[in-house]
Formats: sequence, C-alpha cells, structure tokens
Amino acid sequence: MRILAIDTATENCSAALFIDVSMHSREIEMERGHAERILPMIDDLLAEAGITLHDLDAIAFGRGPGSFTGVRLAVTVTQGLAFGASLGVVPISDLRAVAQRALRQDPTLTRVLVCNDARMNEVYWACFERGGDGLAQLEGEERVSKPSEVKLPPTWSTATPVGRGFIAYADALRDAVPTVTAAATTESLVHLLPHATDIALLAAPDVTAGRLIPPEAATPIYLRDNVAHVAQPAKPPSHAR
Repeated sequence: MRILAIDTATENCSAALFIDVSMHSREIEMERGHAERILPMIDDLLAEAGITLHDLDAIAFGRGPGSFTGVRLAVTVTQGLAFGASLGVVPISDLRAVAQRALRQDPTLTRVLVCNDARMNEVYWACFERGGDGLAQLEGEERVSKPSEVKLPPTWSTATPVGRGFIAYADALRDAVPTVTAAATTESLVHLLPHATDIALLAAPDVTAGRLIPPEAATPIYLRDNVAHVAQPAKPPSHAR
C-alpha cells in the first residue's frame, strides 16, 4: 500500500508518504506560505522513495476544519495531483487527525476532546475514542462554537484535552468542561496540530477496502456557517510526477 498524505489546514504544513509499514514525512510550522512549501515536500518524499505519483494507491488529505485558505489549498493540490495520476482520494477530518496524533503519542489515552483554535473567539471541536484498531473514532459530531458551548458526550465523565484551543481559550474551556483529565502529557497534547502522518494512518483502512472517492468529489469542510464548497480541480504540477 502506498499513500501520499498532505495537510495545510493549520499552521503546520505537512506531507507524508506511507509505504507498506514505513512512514516518511516532512513538516514546517508557519503562519503563511503553505502553497510554496507543500509541493517541494511532496517532490522530496517521492524522490526519497524512488517512486512517482503513478506508483501510488491513493492520496489522502486534511479536508478541514481549519483556515479557509489552507483547507482549500489541500483540496486543490490533491485534486490536481490525483487527476494527473488517475488516483482516488481519501478526505480525513483535521480534528480526527489531531486526535490520532494524541493517541499515537500516548498509548494510554482512550478518550480525547479536541479543540482547535477557530479564531473569532470560537473553537473547532469534537470528541474521539480509541477504536479496537487503535484509530480515533468520532463520538457525536464535529462542531464550531464559542468555547463556553463545548461539552462532553452525555455518557462521558471525563476526557483528555487535546489541541491549541486549550491554549487560546484556557479559562473558558476550563469552565465549560471542568472534568477533562489532566494527564502528565497534557502540556504537550494541547500544543498538537494535525500532521499528514496521522492522515495517512487514518486513510489506510479506506485505501485497503477500496473506499476511495474521485478527485472531483473532494470537498473542503469548513464547519463555520455550514460552508462546504468543492474546489475547482487544478492541473498537476509538472515537477510532481
């Protein structure tokens, strides 16, 4: 199995190449300039592995929520590359990717509450539980709201806080969900951003099962105002082949 994964939804611009049991990745955290960095990252990974886009089984991407520009960039790049190589794609939630990164970092975690900073005094948030396969499974739905409206599922008494929303709105979230677990790793977990490595891991079962969608069906998910637009497909860059 060969999966290329990309994510540009947040400050962390990343790409990963999952080949059988090995994972190679690139990342850089920056406020802007993702469009200039993501394609060179992809080129480096393909060159390092000695393969081309046509050797892949699928492309996975972070479909949001995140910044409008960043999420749209990931969709557009994915569409362009996938069209050029006749590949199917797999959209992965960026909130789920953050949850998976936390579960990967701390094998003892079972339930996490992910809150990403959505700006404008809001957070993107959702609850996830470790599944039997070790992958993050959504409990309920993904939402964007004021920090004061964040809550755990009725059947949950506690969870581990994950994501930078807990840094940006620490006091408000402490009041909204006072029972979130303070683990030894919490300080590092609240700094996590989505990473293409976790997008690749989450996409692997869909690729194995053949649950791919055509690139033209790739859709950015913004959550805010229920906006969902299909980005126009782009032509694949000549150097990423």
